[in-house]
Amino acid sequence: MNRRENLKLLFTGSLASGFLLTNCAPEDKAADFSPKIAGGTPGGRTAEEIAYDQRLLSETFFTEEERKKLDVLVDIIMPADSESGSATDAGVPDFIEFMMKDYTPYQTPMRGGLMWLDHYSDDNYGKKFLELSESERMEIIDEIAWPDKAKPEMEGGVKFFNMLRNLASTGYFTSEIGFKYLGYKGNTPNVWDGVPDEVMKKHGFAYEEKYLSQYLKPDERGKIAEWDDEGNLVG
Repeated sequence: MNRRENLKLLFTGSLASGFLLTNCAPEDKAADFSPKIAGGTPGGRTAEEIAYDQRLLSETFFTEEERKKLDVLVDIIMPADSESGSATDAGVPDFIEFMMKDYTPYQTPMRGGLMWLDHYSDDNYGKKFLELSESERMEIIDEIAWPDKAKPEMEGGVKFFNMLRNLASTGYFTSEIGFKYLGYKGNTPNVWDGVPDEVMKKHGFAYEEKYLSQYLKPDERGKIAEWDDEGNLVG
């Protein structure tokens, strides 16, 4: 089973209890995440929420070089395959950019982790991470991608990569590309034309013949039923 399939199984298993995107500190688990803005707009966002999103979207967190490193890293985590596109194809870097501004505690560990990559690359290869060959980059990733196997001195890199992997996986599997890869249908509209005949017969019921021609038909779903004064369906 490849890395993509492992992440797919991990993510689908997490849907019942929340997305992968989470913090593990006890104080985070006890935090109050209840809505702070009252007066929500049915079917949409409040004016305050819209203004908040627009403000975050107007700001930029990552530098140009950081963004290049981020692109490389998320595509290592979720590369393209024969079924679907890569993390960058799915817009994962944009998602992570937004999350850095939406949840500011991510900023320091993210920026620190990207800096750590350059320092480690320079110490061991004599050049920065983006200047490394693909095989050299993967040598570093292998040092921090497996927490149970990582050396104690790699703890900082491991924590950084865990956070990045959670963000990348959440961003990918909540994108259109990710949903299609999972086969997730969501609330797909369909047509209900009554209880199936075999179920009705099993319980000793049957639709009255005189109403069969008036029951909901797929091409009449938008039509409002009409009833007479005695409660009989007339159209």
